[in-house]
Amino acid sequence: MPGGGDDWVNHPLGAVHRIFAQNSAGWEKKVVEYFWEKLKDTTAANWVPSLNDVPLHYLKPNSLVKFRCMVQDMFDPEFYMGIYETLELNAKSKILRFGKYKDVAECGPQQEIALDSPKYVTRERQTFYCIPVPGESEWVKEIYASACQARGNPSTSYTPSRHKRSYEEDEDMEMHPPKLKEQCAAGCSASQGSGDAKRLEKEPPTGQQNLSNCTTSIDLNFPLPGEKGPACLVKIYEDWDSFKVNDMLEVYGVLSVDPALGVINEESSKGGLSILDPTECMDTMEEQRVHSPPPSLVPRLHAIVTRKLQHVNPLLPLTLNDKENQDFIANIMPELSTVRAELLGFLTHVLLGDSLAAEYLLLHFISTVYSRRDILPLGKFTVNLSGCPRNNGYTKYLHKTIQQLVPSSYCLPMTLHNMNTLRFIPHKDYTANRLVTGVLQLASNTSLMLDETLLEQGQLDSTGVRNVTALGNLITWQKVDYDFNYHRMEFPCNINVLITSEGRSLLPSDCQVHLQAQMIPANVEEYMTNLLMAVLPSMLRKFRMYLSLLRLMDYSISDEVTKAVEEDFVEMRKGDPQSITAEDLHQLLVVARLISLSAGHRTLSCERWQQAKQLEVLRRSRIQQKAHVNGNEP
Repeated sequence: MPGGGDDWVNHPLGAVHRIFAQNSAGWEKKVVEYFWEKLKDTTAANWVPSLNDVPLHYLKPNSLVKFRCMVQDMFDPEFYMGIYETLELNAKSKILRFGKYKDVAECGPQQEIALDSPKYVTRERQTFYCIPVPGESEWVKEIYASACQARGNPSTSYTPSRHKRSYEEDEDMEMHPPKLKEQCAAGCSASQGSGDAKRLEKEPPTGQQNLSNCTTSIDLNFPLPGEKGPACLVKIYEDWDSFKVNDMLEVYGVLSVDPALGVINEESSKGGLSILDPTECMDTMEEQRVHSPPPSLVPRLHAIVTRKLQHVNPLLPLTLNDKENQDFIANIMPELSTVRAELLGFLTHVLLGDSLAAEYLLLHFISTVYSRRDILPLGKFTVNLSGCPRNNGYTKYLHKTIQQLVPSSYCLPMTLHNMNTLRFIPHKDYTANRLVTGVLQLASNTSLMLDETLLEQGQLDSTGVRNVTALGNLITWQKVDYDFNYHRMEFPCNINVLITSEGRSLLPSDCQVHLQAQMIPANVEEYMTNLLMAVLPSMLRKFRMYLSLLRLMDYSISDEVTKAVEEDFVEMRKGDPQSITAEDLHQLLVVARLISLSAGHRTLSCERWQQAKQLEVLRRSRIQQKAHVNGNEP
């Protein structure tokens, strides 16, 4: 366990209190610096238990925990008591307290909060609704879990003191604006002896229902069907404007699962009093239910340190910028050519002996949107793998293999039922005041496989047409237009889309590669399983590092090579001006970029430019041959 004079993992608020007591000015900045310094040590950070790995009932309330997540929604800012004083009723002495990183104010049996104190300060914080990264691969979860040294112990149930009160209610006593969300009781002492005080809290009456009932009544708003894991309300205190919806975060903060407010609400209900007074509350019951779910189901996490993640691959450093991690990359670079050859051989077997398709699939895996020019996303490389077997489950096991290589992925079977019934586009629910998720609300660099081999004959209804349009916009513009009822808002994304189909896809793509299987296994499941088992664990680890690392590498083209490419393109146009277009040049530049990066080169050379041209000639000639044979294929 982490050592030192204070147990900053089990009792982070104790460390905060010491800094608060020692520093009248700048204490908040010093708290963040203190925990940043502690977490610089990877070993110490591994002792912090994770909400992703440890069941909630094994975690100690008010301890430091971490959470690897995606921001699914952002709620309205809320006010809380930043600094306040409590008055001893007997001794008439005052104690200065802080309210940061807490849901419940400290107020003893013979104390009351001095709302007229000149030291009373109201602060603002932002609430993010966060969920586990959608489609995160099992190997990612397993590696993170094995690295975490903290396993937690079943926490004994505890009953919080009745004299605790929410910050929001005390703030309301001072301000009393008609649109505030919290309604408070008359005072601490009044609330101790009586359950009649009406209070509108952030926490719902969790005591009114058991956990199983909560689970059935509350939608955790996960984008993908069948996803599991914790959802969490993350309270952000600093720089919340630097985060946006769909960002991946690693949050270290104080865990709050205090059921005290729920207990009080239950007593109010038993007394025949509603915690919602329509004349004093602007929130609907639905909004209260969504924004204040039971903490036993959706815990609160008061963020002290928040990191925006470029990726979730546990085999790579979180950032590639500092010197230590640059050395890590420098040690890997000499191996990239070897790893590329091994991976290309593996993908060739996965694609039934087709080495050309394997080359393009490898390039697809390392593609990413590295920039945007006006509305055009640069670097995207959607591949349509046509010619896939339809009836032997090949595409299903292809995706299972992809899951073993990339950190996050999802396979969307494009059945008529799915297209007409699934919600692809997130939309705003104004009644509950939340963003209702959709299948296309995914984190950056997620691999999305669209299985068109399952599309049968039938009629798309209006929902199906909207979904197809959404997929087309995602592929072409790397954006999803979220539905806010009265308008649509563009959310840029960076999703690697692979389309598997029999003939050419109905959807747009950057590159069609027709699969030429050299063999058809009698048992696809057994064949794919044996392929994975034949790969050494050490080599599989290198595959995973390779694919994630190359997405993050910088790339440039020198002026000399740029000039040579322009001159070569002019010569190509002279030979066949009708068939060589500006789009073809863009495609060649993307392929050349990916070929260079796949070999570990950060700049384009004339040699790799020629290699890209040859690869494109082979791909196009294969499609033309297929069209000639079929007579109706484009």
